[in-house]
Amino acid sequence: MAEVQQKTARKPRADAQRNRARLLDAAREVFSAGGPNASLEAVAKTAGVGIGTLYRNFPTRESLFQAVYSSDVDELVVLADRLTQDSPPVEAIRLWLKASVRLVATKRGMVTALEPVFDQSDTFFSDNSARMQAALKQLMDRAVTEGLIRDDISAYDLMKAMLGMCYTRDQPGWQDTVPRLLDVFVDGMRV
Repeated sequence: MAEVQQKTARKPRADAQRNRARLLDAAREVFSAGGPNASLEAVAKTAGVGIGTLYRNFPTRESLFQAVYSSDVDELVVLADRLTQDSPPVEAIRLWLKASVRLVATKRGMVTALEPVFDQSDTFFSDNSARMQAALKQLMDRAVTEGLIRDDISAYDLMKAMLGMCYTRDQPGWQDTVPRLLDVFVDGMRV
């Protein structure tokens, strides 16, 4: 009687997992800074690995972008859950929006670097946008229920306002200016 062997996917080695995590962190740093130095070679150098290691983990530029972007959206979803439990409602919204600015900075730098090969009409963006809106809606619903913010502004509206602030600020230091503008906007939502 022949035994049936089940194939199990082997967990990546610890050093491979560390390299992947370092590459994701380095990509965030390099692409958030943007500019002409935002290359894959700069990502590998910042991570302290060779370009071959980068391509072994992320065979295409787009796969690196999607991994970083998805990871950032995952972090924002987890953050919304944590803030719902640990922070006052309006402060939770404020903190979540400010954390979102980092994701926008990374996305802006990556889209610029990947523009020749990048398809923004892909469902990847709409799916992740829906996840972010759901996380923000969770925070806003809590604040509305407690009578702390207006009920005529949707998560979609607030996301558009935040993105508008981020994408109109092309000057150096925009990442410092936008959180101050978000403070004014969130204060304006209070009842």
